[in-house]
Amino acid sequence: MSTYTTDRASPFTRAVVSSMRRLYPEALADQSFDNTGLLLEAPFDPIRRQMNSVLLTIDLTKAVADEAIERKDCVVVAYHPIIFRGFKSLTLSDCQQQSILRLALEGISVYSPHTAVDAAPGGLADWLADIVTGHLPSPEPATHTAQPEKDSPETIEEEEGGVEAEADASTEQPAEAKKKPQRPRMSLQRTYSKPTYPSHRPVDTSKTDLDPSSVDHTRSVISPVTGVEGFEGAGFGRLVTFNESQPLTHLVERIAHGVGSPKGFPLAIPQGKQVEDIQIRTVGVSAGSGHSVLKGVEADLLFTGELSHHEALAATEKGQCVITLFHSNSERGYLSSVLKEKLTEVLKEEWERVRNEVAEAQELTLEWEDAVKDEDVLVECSERDRDPFGVVILQSSKQEGKPLS
Repeated sequence: MSTYTTDRASPFTRAVVSSMRRLYPEALADQSFDNTGLLLEAPFDPIRRQMNSVLLTIDLTKAVADEAIERKDCVVVAYHPIIFRGFKSLTLSDCQQQSILRLALEGISVYSPHTAVDAAPGGLADWLADIVTGHLPSPEPATHTAQPEKDSPETIEEEEGGVEAEADASTEQPAEAKKKPQRPRMSLQRTYSKPTYPSHRPVDTSKTDLDPSSVDHTRSVISPVTGVEGFEGAGFGRLVTFNESQPLTHLVERIAHGVGSPKGFPLAIPQGKQVEDIQIRTVGVSAGSGHSVLKGVEADLLFTGELSHHEALAATEKGQCVITLFHSNSERGYLSSVLKEKLTEVLKEEWERVRNEVAEAQELTLEWEDAVKDEDVLVECSERDRDPFGVVILQSSKQEGKPLS
């Protein structure tokens, strides 16, 4: 006979929640807008219980929900809250509500730490600061803007996995039209790369040669959070000041290595400047949408997930440079590089504590005994989580872009 309970989460869920609160207390979060904590508490059925596993993701999309259900995870820790405002109904016609309902049906809970991770010492802001202050082999690679190709072929064969776009063939025109100057035709065929995304695997320093936080510098919190015991030095954003100015090209290299070697990311510099000539002494750092944290910060470089057109334009007009990564690409690498290991270590302790509490507090059925005897703890990063935007590259185009200068 089932011992299904409708008023109690699984013991393992309790251990995950207490672990996350130890690492990133909800009191650190930006209470003015954020919605952090246990957002979905799924009822526990010990007869068909989930694995003692946690799936880490930035966004809880339908693809990630499918992944968690297939893996039989117990908890999804989704950095971005899937619930921001109150619901007036829960229906399957809404994509996010559909995911919530399906996870609840499977007994999978959802926890969101969001800005508590941003603010915590050793959290997301410090991780980004560690990357920008990292060091590549000395001398660091000499980077420069690429020179346009002199002789591009008229047609380009499609590379493996490429997507070919073909222009319409020319048609006969009246004699009068032929006398008029015509715009040069583009090549008949173009080859595009598949959209590419940064790797979500942990940064392998043996392969990238990036030594995080090894360049001499000082750093300070831009917007401090106080009053949370044991988390002195918490707050949003970091201002990095190098002991000696660094070439902007070196920072570009470090960031590319540190966030998973993306094919490219946006860089804004003041007009009239050359990338190779710019030296950076100070960097303002903030994950995600950085304007609310970085506005008013006097730094040579603003490094964040995204800024609007007008925010970036205002920065370059003041003489600042801007590097953005697309919103969640400034966050995702933290899950595999830092959070996975931290949570695994704390969760082992918390699961041991919860198991003992449950065993002592109640007379257990065989199914409950099996649940609390299971010592396994597994934390994994989603394989399907990614930013909505990828980078598509037009290969060997004869149409040359304007150099960034």
